[in-house]
Amino acid sequence: MTVKLDFEECLKDSPRFRAAIEVVEGDVSELETRLEKLVKQCHSMLEAGKAYCQTNKSFVMGLKELGHHCSEDNMMGECLQKFSKKLEVILEAQGEVIEAIQKSVKLKLQTFVKEDVRRFKDVRKEFERGSEILEAALGRNAQAPRGKQHEVEEASNALLNARKTFRSGALDYVLQINVIEAKKKTDILMAMVSMMDAQSQFFQQGHQSLSELDEYRRSLSEEHTQLVLNSAREKRDMEQRHAAIKKKDVSYDNSLMDFCADAPNGIAMEGYLYKRASNAFKTWSRRWFSIQKNQLVYQKKLKEQPTVVMEDLRLCTVKVCSDNERRFCFEVVSPAKSCMLQADSEHQQQGWISAVQNSIASAFQERREDPNSPRERCSSVSGGSPGGGMYGEQEKMGGRQALEEVQAIPGNRQCCDCGEPGPDWASINLGITLCIVCSGIHRSLGVHFSKVRSLTLDSWEPELVRLMCELGNTAINRIYEARIDEMTIKKPHPSSPRGDKESWIRSKYVEKKFIQKLPETGRNIPLRRSSARRNRSNTQDRVSGSRPPLKPKPNRATLPRLTGLSQSDLVQKNNTGIHKDDENDEDDDLSGLHPGALLYRSAALQHFPVMADALAHGADVNWVNTAENASTPLIQAVTANSLAACEFLLQNGANVNTADSNQRGPLHHATILGHTGLVCLFLKRGADYNARDNNQKDPITIAVETANADIVTLLRIAKMNKEMREMDGAFGQSGDETYQDIFRDFSQMASNNPEKLKRRSTDFKS
Repeated sequence: MTVKLDFEECLKDSPRFRAAIEVVEGDVSELETRLEKLVKQCHSMLEAGKAYCQTNKSFVMGLKELGHHCSEDNMMGECLQKFSKKLEVILEAQGEVIEAIQKSVKLKLQTFVKEDVRRFKDVRKEFERGSEILEAALGRNAQAPRGKQHEVEEASNALLNARKTFRSGALDYVLQINVIEAKKKTDILMAMVSMMDAQSQFFQQGHQSLSELDEYRRSLSEEHTQLVLNSAREKRDMEQRHAAIKKKDVSYDNSLMDFCADAPNGIAMEGYLYKRASNAFKTWSRRWFSIQKNQLVYQKKLKEQPTVVMEDLRLCTVKVCSDNERRFCFEVVSPAKSCMLQADSEHQQQGWISAVQNSIASAFQERREDPNSPRERCSSVSGGSPGGGMYGEQEKMGGRQALEEVQAIPGNRQCCDCGEPGPDWASINLGITLCIVCSGIHRSLGVHFSKVRSLTLDSWEPELVRLMCELGNTAINRIYEARIDEMTIKKPHPSSPRGDKESWIRSKYVEKKFIQKLPETGRNIPLRRSSARRNRSNTQDRVSGSRPPLKPKPNRATLPRLTGLSQSDLVQKNNTGIHKDDENDEDDDLSGLHPGALLYRSAALQHFPVMADALAHGADVNWVNTAENASTPLIQAVTANSLAACEFLLQNGANVNTADSNQRGPLHHATILGHTGLVCLFLKRGADYNARDNNQKDPITIAVETANADIVTLLRIAKMNKEMREMDGAFGQSGDETYQDIFRDFSQMASNNPEKLKRRSTDFKS
């Protein structure tokens, strides 16, 4: 039996529980509507079937009478008698079908709607009534003045009784939800199986199509039988669990989660608090607060975007407010603002104060790169072997050097959007560095516009560091701020109000007001055409152990449009990305391409500013070149063996499983070319290692044929890890630590020591 809601979760009455309740109630309401409609349709069908059977009986009786009339003709009489008997048997079977449907479908579903759904609604009303009483009791308890002890005691007793009533009703409601979920499955399945049994018996002599459902019907019947047995056993276990939990004392104060800086979900502390508004009325509102990423945030409902109260707890302090009219108040203060909060009890007040203090201390420890801080501990674990081997030490050293290298890119020492010095945040899909204020605005845009990470608090993959070093604030601003001089728009500075910065960032990245409009004109810069053979040879000749030097690369603003082309040539060029007269040219001018084709060509050339410019002008990151085997920009980056280009496309939404006309995706091409680092990257991004090409070969088969032991190892480990997770079930681990360590080691070698991952055999022969 499927468990929709957990009993422990309902006692917290958290937004997660409320959101889950809303989903369940909507599902039950929709189920009731559909079942009522189905019952009405079933009734109409049965009435029509009875009328049909009655008319057919009259027809059969007429055949019999005609047979008696033609009895002198032996052939006619025998034919009519046999046909009338067969039809009579079929009509009797059809009458049995109608009776079976009446009992199995109509009555069963009608009973479920009238009894089970009505019982669910009654329990829901009791739950809602208890919730309203608890909310009122909480309000009276919070408003009880400190100096009037009798009112305090009265409010506390009322709150105690209300909490008992509410939690008892909540437990009953959760039980009813889980019971109706299980009963819904068994009743509907039983109705369907019974109806199909009757239909099969009716059509088995004359309807060949129903015979094809026999195996499925038997299988469904067996599954239903097993489901009934399992449901009965789990229902008994759940009732026992419900009874055991209900025996516990449910009058205790709301449980307070201990502070945990290394919480898996990133939430170090959460719970309900009253918040005093900053307006003139100073009203109090009850909100769900949490401490996450060294920020204090709150929300009213689960799906709402959290509101940030304190953006950086390192700048804050916390103190008890004993001079306030209300009890259990404390204040979180920063240089810019303060926030007055109220807990439900003294125990919760002390717990929140300690949590804020611990979060402040933890933030300072991470900032100082304390060896015992969570970030250092995470780095040591991600370093490779569980025993802290050679790769682990290399990764910790490489990570610190990589962060310094990102900050050393031209323009990266000031915030890309407001110019504040020393930015320690980054947008990884744009390749820019940001201050803490601008990073918060970028995060509010959504990950389809900007993916924000901390340069000091988050862990960084080596391929992501290489990507950041290929772009930078100067290159991106040449694209997204190309027309600010023409438009006489004033860029915000570090001391500008947050509203001005937010307006600027939305205009710059969402509305794209300042990019160069198409078509453009500029100086002619020839770009080398991509070629699979040339890129493959360049990849083998490239010195793999060092990162290529950063050099200025052309962007779209400096590329002129092609002129002198006929209309048919332009159509062909826009459709394929290649001019028909250019196919044998050594130099390829990309300036006249539409954004999709421009992204395709620049991905093979590894021109990151041009790729960024193409995306800024609306290029489809999964654009397909029909003239080159339906290849995509990601496949072009694979051909060039560019980890950074592949990472850039993936961060901007490229589909890692899009295949070409030979049904080969990026993982196939990386395996064929022996690019172990790219294989590792694609597997980490969820590539399908079971996909087969037109030769019915998956990547594992290709790797075995090419005798590439490293790639075979990666593919088989990925497959084994997935199978182990599936065996563990829905509540299993998200990934084995050894599996994660091996992939970290391969990522490190692909970025820092690629010569260790060279091919062991000749190229794959398709």
